[in-house]
Amino acid sequence: MDLTGLNWVAAVEAARMIREGVVTSVQLVEACLARVREVDAAVQAWAFLDPEHALAQARAADELRMSGQPTGPLHGVPVGLKDIIDTADMPTENGSVLHAGRTPSRDASVASLLRAAGAVIMGKTVTTEFATRTPGKTRNPHNPAYTPGGSSSGSAAAVAAGMVPLALGSQTTGSTIRPASYCGVYGFKPTHGLIPRHGMFQLSRTLDHVGLFARAIEDVALLLETLAAYDDRDGDSRPRARVPYRDVAAAEPPLPPMFGFVKTSLWDRVDADAREAFGELVASLGDRVEEVVLAVPTDEVLELQRAIGGAEIAINLRREWDKGREKLSPALQARIEHGRQVRAVDYLVALSQIPQLNDSLTELFEQRYDAILTPAAFGTAPAGLESTGDPAFCALWTLCGVPALSVPLMQGANDLPLGVQLVGARHRDGQLLRTARWLVDHVAR
Repeated sequence: MDLTGLNWVAAVEAARMIREGVVTSVQLVEACLARVREVDAAVQAWAFLDPEHALAQARAADELRMSGQPTGPLHGVPVGLKDIIDTADMPTENGSVLHAGRTPSRDASVASLLRAAGAVIMGKTVTTEFATRTPGKTRNPHNPAYTPGGSSSGSAAAVAAGMVPLALGSQTTGSTIRPASYCGVYGFKPTHGLIPRHGMFQLSRTLDHVGLFARAIEDVALLLETLAAYDDRDGDSRPRARVPYRDVAAAEPPLPPMFGFVKTSLWDRVDADAREAFGELVASLGDRVEEVVLAVPTDEVLELQRAIGGAEIAINLRREWDKGREKLSPALQARIEHGRQVRAVDYLVALSQIPQLNDSLTELFEQRYDAILTPAAFGTAPAGLESTGDPAFCALWTLCGVPALSVPLMQGANDLPLGVQLVGARHRDGQLLRTARWLVDHVAR
């Protein structure tokens, strides 16, 4: 059998091929490792990768399948994990010299869920410093002179470059949506609390989300179905009935979806080619889209997020601040200093605004729209590696904890990808994926 291009096969298809004995997990992992050897010197997506350990997991997966025992939905499929996700068998260094060599004794919840589903944890992908904004070493796989975004830079780049079919990241402002847009893959931020975060480095309990990266919507749905779970060690996790996200995402919408196009007050700062691309997309949707003006100014949302995130980051990094602040980047030092100055009353007032913001979004979704359509970023990836780009277009949706998806639909300047951000109602993650699939099919026609 010709195994050329096996590393580009979608996760759903790869799992089927392994399950049916068409290919082995070892062959798939070897194909991904070959791609790593081919391109990662330029992309630099990996913080830790032990090829022999990855192959040992793959051999164990193949032996289990050959024994006739039941296998999981991701059996033998390699997945990359952002280097803030604890793994008992490899380091988790959180993108900081302060945590160099740190090897946890236990898996994070998501790592345990992946292993239970049969996945091969290929390695740890690069994160920015403590999942904030100081860039890591990763470069954009489409052009190494451009940023891949952040903070889940390695996860987005590894999937986009064909080094792994799936990867996990995180989002506290725009750390999944923005790099997915810049790198040209799907990036999904689920409803807050839907996927447990226990065992991940915590920046902000209020804002932290697990992020999913894939090259196909059905792969996002498969990963979401695997990871959506209750874990009482995450204070925002709740017991919920199991949702068949793959079936929901694959189903035909009962009616063609209706989109609310949200420019926000930031629209004047959007790159000209991105504004033109969105204009063409909106025109192609015809009467299935309407422009919506949100009642809350974006500047106000950014201030709310800055107060909450700043205070919680200052608390969660207080040990690093006390023991080794000189080893933190100037940007992170400034962010922590700001957070330490946030008054308790301002923090609590900011928290109190979240339910009101969610009520206004719920009204939009219940009365009229299946999804909000809005930019994922101000344009394509900025040139240079000094910045990971501006996450402002993601702030409201992260603050409200609603599901958001970057869809790789367009192309902008310098032949770089340009994502479309779709936002859905809380706990309607499957319906958002279904709406996204309709949009992709509509644009492809």
